[in-house]
Amino acid sequence: MIQGAAFIDRSDARGRITVAGADRRSYLQGLLTNDVASLEPGRGCYAAYLTAQGRMIADAYVYELGDVILLSVARAAKDMVLAKFDQFIFSEDVQLGDVTDTFAQIAVIGSGAAGALAGVLSAAIGSLDSLPEHGSMRTTTAEGAAAIVTRITDAGADGYDVYVERAAAGPLIASLTAYGARALDPASADALRIEAGVPLFGRDMDEETIPLEAGIESRAISFTKGCYVGQEVIIRVTHRGHGRVARRLVGLRIGGDDVPADRTPIRSGDRDIGHVTSAAFSPSQKAAIALGYVHRDFVEPGTSVTIDGRPAEVVRLPIASESAPRPRAETPA
Repeated sequence: MIQGAAFIDRSDARGRITVAGADRRSYLQGLLTNDVASLEPGRGCYAAYLTAQGRMIADAYVYELGDVILLSVARAAKDMVLAKFDQFIFSEDVQLGDVTDTFAQIAVIGSGAAGALAGVLSAAIGSLDSLPEHGSMRTTTAEGAAAIVTRITDAGADGYDVYVERAAAGPLIASLTAYGARALDPASADALRIEAGVPLFGRDMDEETIPLEAGIESRAISFTKGCYVGQEVIIRVTHRGHGRVARRLVGLRIGGDDVPADRTPIRSGDRDIGHVTSAAFSPSQKAAIALGYVHRDFVEPGTSVTIDGRPAEVVRLPIASESAPRPRAETPA
């Protein structure tokens, strides 16, 4: 848990897309997995964008701001998303915009996040505290620059993303620092995310991933909305296949302090059963931790495996909620 407030500059890690026009919600409703059509101004959702085969093109945080929808996606996926979105505009009143280089995106997280932002923005702490997850509001910085604030959990701790024009990012960070917020280094930020069990597109999810494999279906997919690209595959796996997929993303606690590299094999006895996707040293767990995919027969918490020859254990997500015993050596088959 982050005590006080910490900030992460996510400007270069995320891509930012605007969708304007009277038909923006109905247009995105047919493309994304969640119920965008029902969003009211100031509300948002988490969603996935899939191929017709049900595999992920990207995940997206979707914010209906009242006059435009803002999407935050992985930076590496942004151009592909824009190109594919453009292919589906026919007679709809929809205009796409790439505002990645126009706006900065600063995450402010921790128990003191709302207080820190209330100190540097013209937003009351009560208004910030009352924002629901994926909620949004418009405000200004202390210097008078326009800002958009969204409620987030994907950084691994409760907090906010603040969107400002690039020129206003430096003064905003300076104000946060003066207020007592600290910069969170990349390693600590990654550990926090992994502890929380938040998969990152480009590392823990990619173009071969079905959302059910990554365990994001409860957050990203509406099972009551109308059709969207890839829905047939999702429905088939969910209902006819009873949600059974060949592999699933799990949490892992690893013996020792050394952090395994991404793609390190996960083994059970002599059998390769999966691979690591993200790993970090967790101060709270006093151990190396990881996210990784394993064969569906090995997803039960408490399952003993090895990673780089070291004992490891499958644990529930979020890992931060787990007690931290040392993994036991795997019993030979």
